[in-house]
Amino acid sequence: MTDHNTKDHFAKIIESCGEDLNRPGLLDTPKRAAKAFEFLTSGYHETVEKVVNGALFPSDANDMVIVKDIELYSLCEHHMLPFIGKAHVGYIPTGKVLGLSKVARIVDMYSRRLQIQEQLSSQIAHTIAEITGASGVGVVIDAKHLCMMMRGVEKQNSSMRTSAMLGTFRDNPTTRSEFLSLIYS
Repeated sequence: MTDHNTKDHFAKIIESCGEDLNRPGLLDTPKRAAKAFEFLTSGYHETVEKVVNGALFPSDANDMVIVKDIELYSLCEHHMLPFIGKAHVGYIPTGKVLGLSKVARIVDMYSRRLQIQEQLSSQIAHTIAEITGASGVGVVIDAKHLCMMMRGVEKQNSSMRTSAMLGTFRDNPTTRSEFLSLIYS
């Protein structure tokens, strides 16, 4: 349920632009904007335990597991404008594997918060490491930031790439190189 105060705040923002809230196209916009914002920040109402929901399975696998091209949508915490991209997540299991969809759900949980991309990469990597006990985790995110494309320097073709490498992904250049070559092949 959308908070009545949030709707009122959006109404004030729209009015402060010089718009008339009684204009037909804007009559329900504060309510719709509040509902959209609630969805875009729904990650604050999620927990790792709820997202994983017990989907951690015993496994003898000890080779790299990669989930790539996970779409993500987030809001930059500096301007509250979207950044949109893809996350690539890899880990080396040590007795436990995480349900495939849970990797994407972890990406979503952290993406649906006011965020910076550097922190997002790190949060995903540390969470996967903590849950699985993996010997290494790698996360790479490629994203385009509307705060850079629509305002400021207005560079439409720019993108940002961040990475978080833990354990063997950080310590072993061969492991890191294998991960990077697999996600970009």
